[in-house]
Amino acid sequence: MTAVHFESYTEARAHLKDLLDAAGQGRVATIRRDTEYAAVVDAARLRHALTLLCPSKAEVVAEDGGWSVFYPGLPIAADGATFDQAVDDMLDALRDYADDWQDRLQAAPNHRNNWGLVQLIALSDDTQLRAWLLGEAR
Repeated sequence: MTAVHFESYTEARAHLKDLLDAAGQGRVATIRRDTEYAAVVDAARLRHALTLLCPSKAEVVAEDGGWSVFYPGLPIAADGATFDQAVDDMLDALRDYADDWQDRLQAAPNHRNNWGLVQLIALSDDTQLRAWLLGEAR
């Protein structure tokens, strides 16, 4: 099996099934559009790779009769009366951050390099995101 590459959007559109089949099989699948070059990848494979490239840095602490979760270096934190409530609130905070990044933070110098984290958040369901956040294998 070989890589699949199309030199134009029009050519890729005419062979969309081939492009998606290649991506689903884990083969290199690319499209050139003017001066841009894009890769089409299977979402599950990309998510798995991102979990390896972006390990969770979340810290969980018990304080004042409750729990706090924060992500060093990012404006993301959550609190809860129980551990599970704090983690659930952190999942919401991560999703809010990913939305904010898509809307406006991606150009900010201190957020620009968080592309991988945002992709990981967007490609994860709550169970997967929780497992990643807590450093559990999934």
